[in-house]
Formats: sequence, C-alpha cells, structure tokens
Amino acid sequence: MIVVVDTNAVLGAFTEGHAHRPILDAWLDGRLTWAVSTEILFEYEEIVTRRSGQERAAKALHLIEVMADADLCRRIVPHFQWRLIVADPDDKKFAACAIAAEAEWIITEDGHFDALKNSGHKPQPITPAEFIVRFLSEA
Repeated sequence: MIVVVDTNAVLGAFTEGHAHRPILDAWLDGRLTWAVSTEILFEYEEIVTRRSGQERAAKALHLIEVMADADLCRRIVPHFQWRLIVADPDDKKFAACAIAAEAEWIITEDGHFDALKNSGHKPQPITPAEFIVRFLSEA
C-alpha cells in the first residue's frame, strides 16, 4: 500500500509512544510504502526543525533516506501541480505527490484534503487514527 503522510501526521509518527507511532512502525516493517517528493522533504525538515530541533529533524530525514535506499520509500518527482486544494497552497505538494505515486491514501488531520474526496483521483484523505484502526490494528 502506498501512502503520502502530511506533516501534521509525521510529527506524531516520529515520536516514541505517540498515538500515530504505528504508522512509522508499519513503514519500518515494510507493511506500507511512503511516497515523498523533494518539496515534501523540505517541509518535513522545516516543520520538524521548528518544533523539535535540528537534531530530531536530521534523524527523521536520515531515516527516510535509508528507507528509500531499501525501496520502502518512493521518491516522486511530480510533473504537474493539481489545483485540487485551494484553501492552502502548501498542501498542493502532497496531492501532487500522492497522485503521481498512485497512492491510496494521504494520511492527514488537515480538512483541506477533503477536496480530494469527490475529485475522481485515487488518493483519499484519511486521519492517522482512522488509518491505524482500519489497516494497522490487530484483527
């Protein structure tokens, strides 16, 4: 399963003991493929650095690079910016990456991504909590 993870979900996923941590664990276990673009990596670095410091941001980005080398992270170069999300232009990069990667889900807590629900495109928004319950919880 291919996913794109919005920055708001990344912050929790990279925090030990956080409710969103199962997303990172599933990725590390090879149960999902995380799609990223250079723009997304820059945003991760900016926000994680601002909120958690340079050291934590460097560790998170290093992990993503290592996982990309292990084919558990798909590096995407979107060639088109879809104008599906108009409320927040910063969110367009996530939609463009998800569409180009043919991702099933954009894991986010941001309501701006609801514009994808009736867009006709494959990736759909899902909250981290819902994703964990639907796909990562023990049955």
